[in-house]
Amino acid sequence: MELRLLVTFEKVAAVMSFTRAAAELKYAQSSVTAQIRALETSVGAELFDRLGSRIRLTEAGERLLPYARQIIELSEEARVAVAGAQEPAGTLTVGTMESLTSYRLPPLLELFHHRYPKVRLALRTTIGDETRQALRQGTYDLGFLMEEETAHAGLESQVVAVEPLALVAAPGHPLAGKPVMTADLVRLSLLATEPGCAYRDLFERELTALAPVDFMEFGTIEATKRAAAAGLGVSLLPEVTVAAELAAGSLVRLLWEPPFTLRTQLAWRAGKRLPAHARLFLEQARRLVSEEA
Repeated sequence: MELRLLVTFEKVAAVMSFTRAAAELKYAQSSVTAQIRALETSVGAELFDRLGSRIRLTEAGERLLPYARQIIELSEEARVAVAGAQEPAGTLTVGTMESLTSYRLPPLLELFHHRYPKVRLALRTTIGDETRQALRQGTYDLGFLMEEETAHAGLESQVVAVEPLALVAAPGHPLAGKPVMTADLVRLSLLATEPGCAYRDLFERELTALAPVDFMEFGTIEATKRAAAAGLGVSLLPEVTVAAELAAGSLVRLLWEPPFTLRTQLAWRAGKRLPAHARLFLEQARRLVSEEA
C-alpha cells in the first residue's frame, strides 16, 4: 500500500466527500477517485459505499482507517526523527473559540510567529460538539475546549487552565454590590452569546431549573459586553474577556458565584501520535495559557 493512497483515503474518510478531499489535497477529483480505486484493488475490498451523492465507509474501510492513520502518523514521526534537531516545522490545524483567540492565545501565537516560523498555525473557530467532531474525523490536529467535563469520547485532552467566570452588568445596576442568589437572576434581562458556548449553556441550565428564561442573543462576546455596558441586561462571560471593562468601570461584577467550573483544555484524537511540532504547541500552550489565567 502506497503512503499517498493512504493519505488520500484518510482524507476522504475524514470529510466524507471525494470533492472536498480533492480540494483540500489540491488534486483533481478524478485523481482522488483513481487513488481510492487503486487502494481498493491493493487491499482486495471496497472501502466506500457510494450512495448517490453521499458516501460512507464499508466494514473494510472502517477496519483500515485506524491502520491508515497510524501509518501516516508514523511516517511523519520518522521524517521528523531523520531530520534530527532541525527547526520545528509543519502545519497544525487548531480548533479554537473567540474568547481564547482574542484574550488568551496572543502570547502563544506571538511565540510561534517569532521563534518557530516554520510551524504554520491554521486556526478554525468552532465550539463544543463541532470541535470534538472535527478532532475525531482528523480535520483538526488539536482543539481547544472550554468545558465542565474533561472526559470526551474518542479524544484525549489536557487541562491548560481553569477558566473563571464573571456575571457582569452596567454600573448602577440594582443588584450591584449586593449578594445575588440564582433566584434573583431569573427575573432579569439576560444577555448571552450563541447556544453552544459551554458557559452560556451551563448558566441556562442553572436558571431553567428554577423558571423558564429567555436570552437576548448576540453573535460575539464584544457585542454582548457592549449591550451589558449599555444597560440592556446582565451576562455571564469568561473573566478574562471582561477584565479591561471591569478595571475601567464600564462594567461591574455582580456578587454571584457560578456553581460550576469551566476548564480550558487542549484535545486531540485518541490514539493519535502527535508529531513534534504538535507536542511543542501543547507544551507551550500549557505554559503560556495557564500563565494568562
